[in-house]
Amino acid sequence: MAEFSDIGLFSLRAKEQLGLCGRGVEDFIPCYNVSQNRILGYANGEEYDRHCGFSRPMRQPCLVRPPKDYKIPLRWPTGRDVIWSGNVKITKEQLLSSGSLTKRLMLLEDNQISFRSEDALVVDGVEDYSHQIAEMIGLRNESEFIQAGVHTVLDIGCGFGSFGAHLFSKKLLTMCIAGYELFGSQVQLALERGLPAMLGSFISRQLPYPPLSFDMVHCARCGIDWEQKDGAFLIEVDRVLKPGGYFVWTSPLTNLHGATLNNANRKKWKFIQEFTQKLCWILLSQQEETVVWQKTSSKDCYASRNLGGLPPVCNKGQDVESPYYQPLLSCIGGTLSRRWIPILNQTTWPARMMPRSDLLSIHGLRTEEFLEDNQAWRSALKNYWSLLTPLIFSDHPKRPGEDDPLPPFNMVRNVMDMNARYGGLNAALLEAGKTVWVMNVIPMSSSNTLPLILDRGFLGVLHDWCEAFPTYPRTYDMLHAAGLLSQEFTHQYKCGMLDLFLEMDRMLRPEGWVVLRDEVQKIEEARAITAQLRWDARIVELEHDNEQRLLVCQKPFVRK
Repeated sequence: MAEFSDIGLFSLRAKEQLGLCGRGVEDFIPCYNVSQNRILGYANGEEYDRHCGFSRPMRQPCLVRPPKDYKIPLRWPTGRDVIWSGNVKITKEQLLSSGSLTKRLMLLEDNQISFRSEDALVVDGVEDYSHQIAEMIGLRNESEFIQAGVHTVLDIGCGFGSFGAHLFSKKLLTMCIAGYELFGSQVQLALERGLPAMLGSFISRQLPYPPLSFDMVHCARCGIDWEQKDGAFLIEVDRVLKPGGYFVWTSPLTNLHGATLNNANRKKWKFIQEFTQKLCWILLSQQEETVVWQKTSSKDCYASRNLGGLPPVCNKGQDVESPYYQPLLSCIGGTLSRRWIPILNQTTWPARMMPRSDLLSIHGLRTEEFLEDNQAWRSALKNYWSLLTPLIFSDHPKRPGEDDPLPPFNMVRNVMDMNARYGGLNAALLEAGKTVWVMNVIPMSSSNTLPLILDRGFLGVLHDWCEAFPTYPRTYDMLHAAGLLSQEFTHQYKCGMLDLFLEMDRMLRPEGWVVLRDEVQKIEEARAITAQLRWDARIVELEHDNEQRLLVCQKPFVRK
């Protein structure tokens, strides 16, 4: 990636600006239309699941407006503990109610929600809880999770993210997944706090992650009935869990002395105990309501799958690296992957960001190619960061010089790389000391490099950019994409560029940033669309590269 030189002004015939959508859809997520799903016959929880069609509804394009009381979120880390109540769709009753371990919160003023600070976590129980889990695994405390091979955690039904927020202080990275909720959404609140989250459920389909993705899966009263569908939900946990990884489950169902353990619950608990044994999980410890299992590190346990009642090992056609909302499996996945590496054999974090040459070869990469890509991103990030300033949108735009202050290191928190490739931007941001987390998205139109991203200790997901991303509006501070436009729209495609940009506008917070790098023609087309979206935008020329341009945009805060 070349250095940037001049900021070029691109003259265009301005098209009519798009209007704002009507009130009532400020928090609407395409693909999650509950009333429409019920009309279509979805029931038993599937009406809250993700249902995307390939054809978009025939309606006038419009921009999703912020709620009337919306305010720009506070910068990290303050924004982790205090959010504006007008930014999220939550009822007063939900605010005042005392929820589960991770849902306790406090109303400070009429317009703020304050979550338990790091100092008060002992009161809230999260620090004690995570310490308990560490001891159950055989560690002295949660600070030793990394030495035990744990860095990435999938938190199912995360409450409002307090567990993940605490683990982040221990250098662990937690992805919250939870189902769609009309009010008080766990995902919306976690993202508003600057914590990784996305909509996802186990109702009928696999999550859009490859096998062997996470070091730990956690569920604290997450509402999943693990005994349902003949153990298919537990098989899905096994699929995304790395060899030697841990499944932590906290539920009254496991409390042998609890009042809720009636005959029906005893039967459920017995099924789960027996089924986890069939999955070759080892029951490490049980304390009160919390149980910790460890997935086997050896494939030998799966050798005798011809015995009755044992889930079979998936064949090559079932065990795929690119499961995009496919039906849940009834077989054990991941055993055919060359990535079957026990978590204790992984390089520990943060050295894990730079895989060894033998691990790169598993992903079909040469060391030289990988190192060159990383170096290019280090250089590119310095230029990207310097351009995140209103200076370039002034009446006389200029590239910020040495005398101009750089944007603060915590200017953005939630970042999405819409075409992440190897995760180079993510690595560059961390190496530069930026306090961000990155949602690395691998489009279904490209080769699947998500396994490499996850093996590097980052977070990511597969996605089709002709569909809405599973997140609430206004949940990202910065969107980045290199080569996405030419990749998606060079050939006849099932959606248009305007559709993509409307989705980007929906995901982006007011005053959020967009950085696009692509072929000149695609950047010019994109620049015309940004005028319709009311974004401030400038084209930046690239030194030593006449084939590509950079488009830097900022979304304004439009109240009316």
